[in-house]
Amino acid sequence: MSRNNQTKNQSTGHRFQILKNVVLIAMAIIAIRLFFIQIIEHGAWVAKANEQHTLLETIVARRGEIYMMDHGEPVAVVLNQTTYQIIIDPAVTKKEDIQSVLENYAKDYQTQNLDDVYSQEGLRYAIVARSVPREIAEKIIEAEIPAIWLHKTNQRVYPEGEFASGLLGFVNADGIGQYGVEGSLNQTLAGEDGLLKTTADINKVALSIGNDNIKIPAKNGDNIILSIDRGLEKGVEDLAIEAINNTAADKASVLIMDPNTGKILTMANLPNYNPANYSNVSDASSYNNYVVDVPYEPASICKNFAFSAAINEGKMTPDTTYFNNHYEEVDGWKIWNAEQRGSLYGTITMRDALYWSLNTGSIYALKLLGDNPNQINQQGREKLFDYYYNKFRLGHTTGVELAEAEGYIPDPNEGWGRDSTYANLTFGQNLSITMLQTATAFSAVINGGTWRTPSALADSDTIASAKDNHVEDKILSDETSAMMREMLIHNRNYKVRAGIDRAGYDIGGKSGTAQVVKDGAYDDSFAELIGSYIGFIGTSGELPKYVIMVKMWGEGQSIGSGDAMSLFDNISNYLIDYYKVKPADV
Repeated sequence: MSRNNQTKNQSTGHRFQILKNVVLIAMAIIAIRLFFIQIIEHGAWVAKANEQHTLLETIVARRGEIYMMDHGEPVAVVLNQTTYQIIIDPAVTKKEDIQSVLENYAKDYQTQNLDDVYSQEGLRYAIVARSVPREIAEKIIEAEIPAIWLHKTNQRVYPEGEFASGLLGFVNADGIGQYGVEGSLNQTLAGEDGLLKTTADINKVALSIGNDNIKIPAKNGDNIILSIDRGLEKGVEDLAIEAINNTAADKASVLIMDPNTGKILTMANLPNYNPANYSNVSDASSYNNYVVDVPYEPASICKNFAFSAAINEGKMTPDTTYFNNHYEEVDGWKIWNAEQRGSLYGTITMRDALYWSLNTGSIYALKLLGDNPNQINQQGREKLFDYYYNKFRLGHTTGVELAEAEGYIPDPNEGWGRDSTYANLTFGQNLSITMLQTATAFSAVINGGTWRTPSALADSDTIASAKDNHVEDKILSDETSAMMREMLIHNRNYKVRAGIDRAGYDIGGKSGTAQVVKDGAYDDSFAELIGSYIGFIGTSGELPKYVIMVKMWGEGQSIGSGDAMSLFDNISNYLIDYYKVKPADV
């Protein structure tokens, strides 16, 4: 053998030995790794394998529906519709295939950009479309694309569009109720979701095998029946829209309730929005239910409460007289009457003071509560506070089933200018209360003196908290209530209204025109005012059957109580005809 051949064979053998050693090392590494996987990390890898073949799916509870009363029967105003989510596994589903299907069938329901979905490394689950109707979902399945499946969901449907939206609220994209009834009673309506855990194939299709399968059924939400009268609510909304179109106001709220039971029959907030397209509003204030959400100063409407307190304490009657000087000076401030006619200067009755809505009259009632007709004192302030806050429950929640704001009644013994603050309280300024608080207190004034927890449900027992919170409290005497009704009927002082003869009915009420606060102070230019009116309707000689409260306002607009009273007149006429309220024999 030549020297060259010998060298060549040695070199080949050396390379073979190196290759052999590499193979042995690789096999050793593999063996060690397999040992770790099969022995040391066995549990972790089994868990990962199971995870790949386990389907965890939430079983969405069916949301309860919402009903209103219509001629004594519940009628659905909020329903559910079965829709589907389109879910893909980006590791298996081809981007071009799902892109084509979505563009052809579900473009309007697509929720994610597919470029973003497929750019996420390791992503195995993505919802690419929501709220897809059944017929479209079926077409997507017929396309037979790998690793695409449907998840059944419930979509909220509002068949009457914008109707009563401020009361009803809406359900957001996550299925959570927002505002109104949907938000306030979300827990009752939503129910409880269930859970499905089962073995699944590569396409995430559940298989009926496996010892660890779990299925916890969903608990569907409860239906809710509101005490709201659907026909009355619709008629009131139409009248309120007409009023907005014919005045400078751009917003109006109306509350109608039965003063003898506390049941709410109408809760309207105009303008409305479409709950199915809740994002298409100019600002979030469109969602407010101004009857319960937004406290304000109802102005001279509160004279009803100051007068009631003084009468109930035995300090005055409608025929009690005082000297009207057109203004009252308190804490160095002159508080003027809005009505300055000369015939009212001098000695007048409290009945006339309420009729002409004189601030000097309500301030005089405050003085009488303090047993000093010449000045306001601590006793008078504390007595008025007791009636406003404790008896009439102004400035804190009423207990209605809806989420509501509290408001504010100032402490009678704190702060600067306490006497002038409480003088203003008698005619409804320097406080903050909701329409519902106001109407509930007014109901007690005219129903014989009983404050009752208001309710927006036809059957309050359906919500446990509503039953537990119900209060009936006799806060005024029958005599006080009768005197207040007589004065409020005197305020109207006529029987022919809007061209319709209303003889045989008792109709009484009180107006309120409030200044607004600008930059921390009342706007004395009166460039913007809020007009309110509250009143009652009933057959002559009987306790009133209905309380109606109206509020009208607009940004930068001066809306007087006359506009609110005109809407009250139209609504009261509509209500009498709608319910066929019988007049007394005349």
